[in-house]
Amino acid sequence: MTDKPGILADSAIHALFATGALKSTARLDADQVQPASLDLRLGPKAYRVRASFMPGPGHRVADKLERLKLHEVDLEGGAVLETGCVYIVPLMESLALPAALSASANPKSSTGRLDIFTRVITDFAQEFDKIPAGYTGGLYLEVSPRTFPIVVRKGSRLSQIRFRVGHALLSEAELLALHEAETLVASERPNVSGGGIALSIDLKGVGPDGLVGYRGKHHTAVIDVDIKAAHDLYDFWEPLYSRGRDELILDPDEFYILVSREAVHVPPLYAAEMTPYDPLVGEFRVHYAGFFDPGFGHAGAGGAGSRAVLEVRSHEVPFILEHGQIVGRLIYEHMQEPPAALYGSGLGSNYQAQGLKLSKHFRVS
Repeated sequence: MTDKPGILADSAIHALFATGALKSTARLDADQVQPASLDLRLGPKAYRVRASFMPGPGHRVADKLERLKLHEVDLEGGAVLETGCVYIVPLMESLALPAALSASANPKSSTGRLDIFTRVITDFAQEFDKIPAGYTGGLYLEVSPRTFPIVVRKGSRLSQIRFRVGHALLSEAELLALHEAETLVASERPNVSGGGIALSIDLKGVGPDGLVGYRGKHHTAVIDVDIKAAHDLYDFWEPLYSRGRDELILDPDEFYILVSREAVHVPPLYAAEMTPYDPLVGEFRVHYAGFFDPGFGHAGAGGAGSRAVLEVRSHEVPFILEHGQIVGRLIYEHMQEPPAALYGSGLGSNYQAQGLKLSKHFRVS
């Protein structure tokens, strides 16, 4: 790791284990380190708690757990986490960050597409998913399935972490210049403001039936987060079609999988993230899983035409989405160095060159 501002690449993440800045209670999985992030693994115990909480200054997570936990769940052989419940899970990874290195966390893509609400918590934290420079201590994951009950076990990977030196975010001028050179978002008139580049929704539909997305069903069977293609799509999702209106009414507290109108490109020397829900764009939240690794949508990694799949949930009132409406913004950050392997290059990347696509857990029967 150097002092150069930027996001750490895969080789530097491996080096953090060598120096002791990153520790784990078990050997790394073969594919755990991604081009610009590390997947975090659940430990052997989960704790059902009365409510979500923030530790705050002077308080450790373990101390608050003692007061708020309802019961303990053994994850060694797998266990069901119920919808509407909040669980805290100590993770297998822990940190001893140097003074110049901070980190941030986000749900994995598959986690967001299952509507599993997750946030990383640290001791003394005043923010979720943000780990300050120099932090030493354990990591905990808050897990709350929203639509489907899930099966998880020790070693399941629901969240990921990025490491950052200094201020890596591209300025608006840098972002415009990079877009002109590399076409970050396939749009004739890119909307760049607030340090991000806008993404809009595609409600024209794809294929002969005009499929625009999916709505999660209620009262389903459980989903095992560690098994691919194990579940019939139609047991869990209701397909939605355009019907020629190019709009969609979001019902309150329903969960939708939709897709961006624009293809997204993340060049090898950059990483991207979907910015959090902005109340100025409407009464809904878009995209739980915000990381886009270097190489996402990159032609050299087999990703030309990769669109952003959007996890959408309306709040409080019904809300009409219209085709082409802006639903989020991508911010880009500098990498310290190019990763050894780009997203989609032999890494088992499930969502390279994607269009409208559900998580890896589903098959069409």
